[in-house]
Amino acid sequence: MTERVIFYRLPRNWGKTKNSYMNIKFYNEHDFPKYLPKLGALYEDLFAHGKGFRSKLIQQISSHLSLTEDQVLLLAQTIEFIHNASLLHDDLIDRSELRRNKPAAWKKYTPEYAVLAGDYLLARVMVNLSRYGNLSLIQYTAEMISDLLEGEWIQDSLIQDWDVDLKQLDRVHNLKTASLFKWCLRAPFICKEGYDDRAHELLEEMGGLIGLLFQRSDDLLDFDVRNFEKKAVLTDLKSGYLNSFASFLCKEFDSEQRRRFKDCNTMNQVMNFLGDAHFKEKVEEFDTVNRKYIDLYHHYVASLEEYLPEQERGVLKDLGRLPEPLYWRS
Repeated sequence: MTERVIFYRLPRNWGKTKNSYMNIKFYNEHDFPKYLPKLGALYEDLFAHGKGFRSKLIQQISSHLSLTEDQVLLLAQTIEFIHNASLLHDDLIDRSELRRNKPAAWKKYTPEYAVLAGDYLLARVMVNLSRYGNLSLIQYTAEMISDLLEGEWIQDSLIQDWDVDLKQLDRVHNLKTASLFKWCLRAPFICKEGYDDRAHELLEEMGGLIGLLFQRSDDLLDFDVRNFEKKAVLTDLKSGYLNSFASFLCKEFDSEQRRRFKDCNTMNQVMNFLGDAHFKEKVEEFDTVNRKYIDLYHHYVASLEEYLPEQERGVLKDLGRLPEPLYWRS
């Protein structure tokens, strides 16, 4: 595998840093065996067009905690390996044929190779963390991977469940999407060590909230709301899955209305069924609900200040900028 360097461009208006590791090498030819060329090719395809947002988040937080370049590399690589392993498995389970506008790995390389490639990434994570030797980090990472798998099990059980509610979906999102964000926020502090338990409790709550907001925003994209990325629409509904916004839309529907809604295959059909005015009204209601979560997140950020040394409080400004762009996709 040829060496691949990914330059992480920080989100606009984030705090500037002088640390050299902000242009960190994500992985190179030494990370994966040369005698498994098909595995290397699969990873080249998988990592080629990822945004690496979670790695950017890790690096930005770490810049305030004065972590070493090796520590930041370990954390950035860990989250990207776990996230991409979950994508390999999710695409196969969901039979999603595209990933990042390219054929999904299970389509291009066979389902067996996709499973093995995902498993290998998770194995590499545990090998790397074991060599680092921080038992708390190893334990927390293992718990996070377990949460991801539990979330996938529960989510798969909700396919074709047209009565699923937000409470059930939030449980899935907390185990899947939010667990990755929780890890991004807490792992740098675990590496640095010495923080009050209450600080970690606040970071855990903050990670859960931005994970929920990110997922609910992603579910809006499926209905072409603030879909600046031009993602394919109604993929969840077509696969028999009521996502959070779909569940919110039809929570007051009777059985006949639910049947008509689930049979929609285009946004024109959705709009004809709901009416433009009603659809916009429901989007505004959904946004209002989620604004409350944004406000709660900012409350936690303010509470965190008490538990940080003065020289590290610059991280609060960066953390405070997270929920709005993640939800509004601005």
